[in-house]
Amino acid sequence: MNNIKTLFLLVALTLILVWAGGAFGGKQGMTIALIFALGMNLFAYWFSDKLVLRMYGAQEVTEAEAPELYGIVRRLSQKAQMPMPKVYMIEGDQPNAFATGRNPKHAAVAVTTGIMRILSRDELTGVIGHELAHIRHRDILISTIAATIAGAISYLAQMAQWAAIFGGRSDDEEGSSPVAAFVMMIVGPIAALIIQMAISRSREYSADEGGARLAGNPRYLSSALRKLHMASQQIPMHASPATSHMFIVNPLSGGGLLKLFSTHPPMEERVARLESLSL
Repeated sequence: MNNIKTLFLLVALTLILVWAGGAFGGKQGMTIALIFALGMNLFAYWFSDKLVLRMYGAQEVTEAEAPELYGIVRRLSQKAQMPMPKVYMIEGDQPNAFATGRNPKHAAVAVTTGIMRILSRDELTGVIGHELAHIRHRDILISTIAATIAGAISYLAQMAQWAAIFGGRSDDEEGSSPVAAFVMMIVGPIAALIIQMAISRSREYSADEGGARLAGNPRYLSSALRKLHMASQQIPMHASPATSHMFIVNPLSGGGLLKLFSTHPPMEERVARLESLSL
């Protein structure tokens, strides 16, 4: 169901892009915006793993340096019949973890020192299962596609704003109207961002389920998520909003209307889904 939801949301993003292009940029404007967004996101897709690991000061560890963590990653990778990702450690009190890499052959799993202090072996197994599920599902690729389309919509909106300021706009399309362009300029980027965040939340549900099945017991992960969520509210982390979606729990806090733009589902719902899961 989460895969179907993701597909539906990607189609919705694409339709918004087509509407936005027709409303203002026409075929030419939409093509320019899409190529520009694609170029930026392809760069992120190929190099984001190195960039984000460097951003958080992650250090690769060997089996001798982190035998328990390394052993869990290796065992679950073998169980999932996927290449073993590189293993990294981040010096930080907030317990958290993320996976990155453009495909299973070029992947990495990173955990903070904080997570190693508070989780049991079973709970850590659930967390690693979740991260390996992200790699297995190629969620980095899905996120890149969503970001490309959403970025193109944002660029079209910016083009509309500049055209409104300077009094010019492209007229290679027929039937476009200033009203439609104005609506697109305001509504388009917001709708695209909401859908992009919904895709991210859907992928978290899928990774929760996939990780629970890989670990062999959904309560391993549900117990870990409870601890991680509580600790993330108490222990701050200097995380970038641009990379917060990568972590197993959101390192940034926010409530109210911000939940609509959250990259992560409500923790209560994640735990409830896991505890109702029968393997």
